[in-house]
Amino acid sequence: MTLLSLENLTIRRGACPVVDDVSLTIGAGEFIGLLGPNGAGKTSLLRGALGLLPGTGHSSLAALPPLARAKAAAFLPQGREIAWPVSVEVLVALGRSPHGTADPADPAVTRALVRMGLTSFRDRSATALSGGEQARVLIARALAQETPLLLADEPVAGLDPEAQIRTMQVFADLAAEGRGVVASIHDLGLAARHCSRLILMHRGRLVADGPPRAVLTDETLAEVFGIRGFHAETEDGPVFQPMGLVR
Repeated sequence: MTLLSLENLTIRRGACPVVDDVSLTIGAGEFIGLLGPNGAGKTSLLRGALGLLPGTGHSSLAALPPLARAKAAAFLPQGREIAWPVSVEVLVALGRSPHGTADPADPAVTRALVRMGLTSFRDRSATALSGGEQARVLIARALAQETPLLLADEPVAGLDPEAQIRTMQVFADLAAEGRGVVASIHDLGLAARHCSRLILMHRGRLVADGPPRAVLTDETLAEVFGIRGFHAETEDGPVFQPMGLVR
């Protein structure tokens, strides 16, 4: 089942296209890592797909009415600020708003807290948590929305290693359950280890799309990131590590 279809999506900042004629399809059961250097257009692509930035071309999500869109896709933006000192469970319950409720007793809230290892935090004030803990709470809010598709912009940035791995495993579990996840990620090792598919952007264009090993080639790493990397297949799965700059 197709969860998102983009056809020739172009988003401009002034005369410059920050997303340049991108077409792709996201299906159920996929955990997709959206990769690219800073300024490659990853955030603009996610926001344009949701209709949050004006552009040309077509997005199946942007074409939906707002409520239907909120039921079809959850969005986790880069911003991690929590403005009000509400409890964690109240904040996570806001993810249920598209479904007509924001009740902390909703089972979807508990499921999200369990996935993110936050059950012992549910009565604590969200603003009293550390930055990494607040980030996990906001991920839980997006999970509580329980949409077919989750779009996440740098969800593991600033998290400790345990929380990074937990989050990536949660996203992989969602895909295994038949949902879809697209997450922009700068850690190429985490992406190679956990994602079923990688989409690589460079200067606003889609330059590679496929399984991790097919995307993270020596040639592509050198051209797009200016780095070289180490690949290995282990009993625990694929391993990728950036090793140095291309001289």
